[in-house]
Amino acid sequence: MSRPLTVELAPGIWRVPLLRDYINGFVLRDDDGQVTLLDMGLPGHGEKLMAALAAIGSGTSDVTRLLLTHAHPDHVGGAAHVVEQTGLGIGVHEDEAGFVRSGETPPQVAVGLLGRLLHLVTPDLDLDPIPVAAELTDGEVIPVAGGLRVIHMPGHSPGHAGFLHDRSGVLVTGDAIMNPIGMRWSPKSVCSDFRMTRQTAHRLGELDYSVAAFTHGPEVRDRAREHIRSFLRKHGE
Repeated sequence: MSRPLTVELAPGIWRVPLLRDYINGFVLRDDDGQVTLLDMGLPGHGEKLMAALAAIGSGTSDVTRLLLTHAHPDHVGGAAHVVEQTGLGIGVHEDEAGFVRSGETPPQVAVGLLGRLLHLVTPDLDLDPIPVAAELTDGEVIPVAGGLRVIHMPGHSPGHAGFLHDRSGVLVTGDAIMNPIGMRWSPKSVCSDFRMTRQTAHRLGELDYSVAAFTHGPEVRDRAREHIRSFLRKHGE
């Protein structure tokens, strides 16, 4: 049985499993049909993200905005294809914009075997420079589907951000917390500042939401805020 191209999180909001549930993108659709794409996976995932539009009855011409949580290759890798197809630039936090424009990966701490391997491999990834259409700021409300709020949580990368859709109660955490096989921190090796990641993720416990959507792992729908607050109490600073 084939896996679904999209998973509905709330009316007008979908998760797109780009690599099973391990890497996700997101689609938000306004009442007038305008579509926003958030995070675009690895190189090659752009095609899959665009194909997912058909599954919800939308098309390339409906896409009016592109957003990123941050500029790591498993989030921005598919963006070149999406930009080519839509003719749009990317919206990303102002502290991440330079990495997107240059095609460079934000700094990562090369600790342990995984970190050393990533440090060797990452510079060789062929990431295209991507035009930036908007430099976002913390607390900014983007006019997407009734309002999408930017939550700056640096540490995983300098301009890493989550996004909260207040109207539906859907929170996209970015990589502040992952949920591939239960909630956990991003590995130290892929963070610019792991200590800061743990500090700024506490913002997730202060927000009001009903669905926690992760860029790595399936969403949590049942008592999402309570589960995240419990994780932060047990594993935070």
